[in-house]
This record gives sequence, structure tokens and C-alpha cells, in this order.
Amino acid sequence: MNLDDIKACIPHRAPFLWLDEVVKLEENSIHARKFVSPEIDIFQGHYPDHPVLPGVILCEAAMQAAAVFIAKTDAPDAGKVPVATRLNNTKFRRMVKPGETIDIQVTLTEKLGGAYFFSGKISVGKETAVRLEFAVTAADA
Repeated sequence: MNLDDIKACIPHRAPFLWLDEVVKLEENSIHARKFVSPEIDIFQGHYPDHPVLPGVILCEAAMQAAAVFIAKTDAPDAGKVPVATRLNNTKFRRMVKPGETIDIQVTLTEKLGGAYFFSGKISVGKETAVRLEFAVTAADA
């Protein structure tokens, strides 16, 4: 899936769209990718002399990938948007710097009613940057 396909699935837009492409979509998982441009404004303040992508943005990228997964596998009713409801067991292991590409891998671990529970891993090359568990549900827009 390209950027236009992603935009058709989720309401996020620049400057807060943290996916460039979906590499693979399977029955219980999604693999997406994002190039972390050195030009994004966030690096002007986080941190100017040692720029690093905030960990919360990495978590957001995983949640956006999960929202695309839901839209493609079990689309919510019209007028609903995906929202995060829980974030657990998050472990930051590596900083992500400007010019790097992150691979976002999210796996559905359970679905209960309208709640989707996921595990995620974000990596740069073969190095894990973040591991997390989270939940997403559809809420009124």
C-alpha cells in the first residue's frame, strides 16, 4: 500500500502521519515503514544539538499501523475513528535519528468486542528501537 492507500484508511495527515507505506498486510499482522526525514520540525526542539525522534512518536507510528490494519480487516462503522485506549509494557531500546527508516511490525493478539489488542515492534535495520503492547478501539468522530 502506498501513502494514498494509507490516507484512505485512517484520518491522520501531515505533519502527524507516521507511515509512508505498508509493506505487508496479513490475517493478524501488518508491516509498515516510515523514513524519518531530517527536515521534520520536531527535530528543531527535540533536541537541536542531538536530534532524536521522541519515543511517543514511535508508539504513535505503531498505533497508526494498527488503525490501518483494522480499516483493512474489520472496518469500523462510518463516523468512527481509531483511538488508543491502552499502552502497556513499553520498552525503549534504541534511539531513532534523522535520516533513518523505521520498520513497524504490529500483531493482533486479541479482539474483544470493539477492542483490539496488539503487540508491536519498531526497528531500524536489525536493531529493535521499541517494543510495546497497546489497545485500539473505534470512537465517534
